[in-house]
Amino acid sequence: MKQREIAVFGGAHIDRRGRIRGVTAPGASNPGWWFEEAGGGGFNAARNLARLGCRVRMISPRGGDAAGEMVAAAAAAAGVIDCAFTFLDRKTPSYTAILENDGNLVIALADMDLYQLFSPRRLQQRAMREILAASDLVLMDANLPEETLAALVSLASSDGRLVAGIAVSPAKVTRFRKCLSGLNFLFMNEAEARALTETDAGQPENWPPLLREAGLAGGVVTRGRGAAVAFDREEACLVVPPALPALADVTGAGDALASGFLTARLSGLDLGRCLRHGIAAANITLRSPSAVSEEMSASNLEQALALVPAPQMLS
Repeated sequence: MKQREIAVFGGAHIDRRGRIRGVTAPGASNPGWWFEEAGGGGFNAARNLARLGCRVRMISPRGGDAAGEMVAAAAAAAGVIDCAFTFLDRKTPSYTAILENDGNLVIALADMDLYQLFSPRRLQQRAMREILAASDLVLMDANLPEETLAALVSLASSDGRLVAGIAVSPAKVTRFRKCLSGLNFLFMNEAEARALTETDAGQPENWPPLLREAGLAGGVVTRGRGAAVAFDREEACLVVPPALPALADVTGAGDALASGFLTARLSGLDLGRCLRHGIAAANITLRSPSAVSEEMSASNLEQALALVPAPQMLS
């Protein structure tokens, strides 16, 4: 089978995560430990896609600093082709999160100003046009400016290739609003879906009609331990994630889900099987302390699928 060509545009930066050791005490000093690694929604997905056998290019702004060198090293280790725009006089963006003892997020701070320098004009460069033309899938995250996302979707949504987005956060997902109709899939959690639609679905089966009404042709809405829902133009389905004995860290699970889902879609699998592949990939990541699990591989994904229930198709 031909190796799939994928271009990922978006966040590739430093993730810093502090984990509270005991019960969280708001407004007070909490004992815990600190962890730092390369991250970013797009970059997490890119590394997972590479580990799943795809040929992946990562296109992202970066600073000329030690953090940027850490990102470059992580790309090389995962087999991702690094296509960075490096600003030597700037610092690489960062994401700093505080997690509860069970791995759930307390609060996070995103220092992402450099991404605003990724303007639509950069997409007109010959190298960028060649990358887009060669890609079977173009994946982007909402770290990029609204006008850049719109231009990228416009350029990518031709020649039958798959075009997808990662929401990143409730504050950033609205950057996709002007280009929703050009996306085949948008991956988001329930908070991000609420921010995009400015409403609450109540029940997971209500998300597909609400998001279609907003202009989205297809998407996936995750709900933590609750049922995830996926839809495209023709159908929708639910899959309940299998229970895990313990969560190592929730960081990167949604990006892994997008990777598993999209590799299945590129292979021609139906919606329900794609969602099962996505949940299996997310579960591999949830067992890892890192945002991208070293255990992610096509063979391990097949094994993880055995734990994922069959999809419930929605009318």
